[in-house]
Amino acid sequence: MAAKNGVYMAHVQTSKPPVRMATLDLLRLVAALAVVGFHFLFRGELASDGHDQAYPSASGFAIYGYLGVNLFFLISGFVIAWSAEGRDFARFALARFARLYPGFIVCMTITFLTLLIAADPAFPVSFVQFVANLIMFSPALGQPFMDGVYWSIVLEVIFYGWVAVALFFGVFERWKTGLLAGWLLLSAANEFLLGSGALRLIFLTEYGPLFVAGILLHHMHSRGYSLEGLSLFIAAFFMSTATMISGQGWMQVHYGQAVPLTGLVLANITIYGLMLAAIRFNGSIASSPLILMLGGLTYPLYLLHQHIGYIALDAVSPLLGSWGAFAAITAVLLILSWIIWRFIETPARKAIMGFLIPYADMVSQRFVARKMVAAE
Repeated sequence: MAAKNGVYMAHVQTSKPPVRMATLDLLRLVAALAVVGFHFLFRGELASDGHDQAYPSASGFAIYGYLGVNLFFLISGFVIAWSAEGRDFARFALARFARLYPGFIVCMTITFLTLLIAADPAFPVSFVQFVANLIMFSPALGQPFMDGVYWSIVLEVIFYGWVAVALFFGVFERWKTGLLAGWLLLSAANEFLLGSGALRLIFLTEYGPLFVAGILLHHMHSRGYSLEGLSLFIAAFFMSTATMISGQGWMQVHYGQAVPLTGLVLANITIYGLMLAAIRFNGSIASSPLILMLGGLTYPLYLLHQHIGYIALDAVSPLLGSWGAFAAITAVLLILSWIIWRFIETPARKAIMGFLIPYADMVSQRFVARKMVAAE
């Protein structure tokens, strides 16, 4: 039994938390602000659930802002692969839960109360919808998301789930490149041949190449470049470009215009270039409380900005003008996001981790013990 405990301790012991990459925190802010710009300066005027303000001088540039989500997914692939190192599946899952859920609940509740008070016919809400959104997968209960941006959070959660499964079976590191190659093949088959909505959701085939590219970047950054890794990375890049192009039709139908083909290709090159530059020049920017704050507030900013921003822009624009309202509302959302990150999200995450880590370790210990018994 002592030997088993010794093996277990070696298995679940986690490495020290990695040093943050300041450049990735800044890149998160770029991605979040791009999405805010897309919603406020382009989509809001055109969508039925938008706002009444027009920004014709900025819309031609702001239309590219939705690709900030693609940048988020690319960053996520890198960061999650980093976070999974030295962690067993239970600690990884707990860390992801503590990272996402407290901020989500707070921001979702603020959005619900704001929409309830505003009583805007374009944004109807109900208590049933609020309860359904507590699980983050509200459409599974027949209720819409409290805010339209939540769809991408669901994809993040599914991605985390697959990483946790790979850690559970001990194949995340041992079979990493093989699993990533299989994911790319499945994504290509579904996006260009099968067109299954179920596969697109369960296996993230539309955005999978971005997650794959991020994981590969971390793999090569930490272990060195290889022909296999570079080949898969190039394949992921071209696949992510192809899936972006296939989304042109959706943009055209919903907004009457879409980013041209050349623009999409150049945008994807820019996204990957920014990510590569953030990794390559990370040492040139030291992590600091300011940069930590800028990276930290991006999650609540992303969750809060769309529906609240639309209502606020229509309310404030008669007083400040459309651009004055844009500046004021964006500033207020940044401040509110900082408050949530600093005084609610961060303490809640630390409290959850501190309270539940012993239970996560207990789960891992039982799992390892069962594996050892089965192997004897």
